[in-house]
Amino acid sequence: MVKIITDTSSLYSPEEGRKLGFDVMCLNVYVDGKSYREYTDISTADFLELVKQGHLPSSSQPAIGAVMELYEAYADEEVVVISMADGLSGTYQSALGAKDGLDNSTNIHVINSRTLCGPHRYLVDVAVQMAKEGCSASEIINQLMILMDTTRSFLLPQDFDFLKRGGRLTPLAAKLGGLLKIQPVMTQTEDGMRLEKFSIARTFMGGVQNVLKVFSQETHPEACRLYITHAGVPAQTQKVQDLFLKHYPDLHIEVLELSPVFITQGGPGCLAIQWIADKDA
Repeated sequence: MVKIITDTSSLYSPEEGRKLGFDVMCLNVYVDGKSYREYTDISTADFLELVKQGHLPSSSQPAIGAVMELYEAYADEEVVVISMADGLSGTYQSALGAKDGLDNSTNIHVINSRTLCGPHRYLVDVAVQMAKEGCSASEIINQLMILMDTTRSFLLPQDFDFLKRGGRLTPLAAKLGGLLKIQPVMTQTEDGMRLEKFSIARTFMGGVQNVLKVFSQETHPEACRLYITHAGVPAQTQKVQDLFLKHYPDLHIEVLELSPVFITQGGPGCLAIQWIADKDA
């Protein structure tokens, strides 16, 4: 059976991965010079508390040595590695670099998912299920490529300084930092490597309405999976979910908490709305 490896951009913990039959590599956050593996050394709740205390975190991809060690554990097997979007993290490049020089490098297939969080999670779900059904690595990769072209991601930040510090904004988007009295909505650039301004609204829910309009225009709701991910704002998240369900009562929605690494980039209070086509719809 093809082995599936991913990273915590999928919002799966290593423990959850083990239970479901795949491996999860931890992204890392640094606070006051101390390194934490997310979902292993620190929880989202504990991380948010550190941020509220005024600590300024940073993040990094999995250690390349740990990635190589994981690859070597599957020396005689086909492996599909589903990494978060290249450009938004160095994880994809690290995953590629780690296989160089290994005897089994030709059996390791590293995929730039061009996405993160909710849609990334679904790509992993699909890959794991296909692997269990006996599909080949090429069959799994071909299906993932089809699904990757259907993803959209929108971010509604509350603390713009986190995004600016992370350097993941286009120059134009970075200029929005002084406009925090209104609600900017960010989206991934076409190549998936950075974030750019999508719209500006007067209120948070106005920004959500702008995203809903795109969803209504560009998708077949009955054939989509919608993900709402957030950094410690369950009440706002519920309002977003209620709005989408009001328009589309049968819509498949999954609500998840963001991990420490994504809170490091998007800031506390941020919320993301994402979707991807349902493979079986």
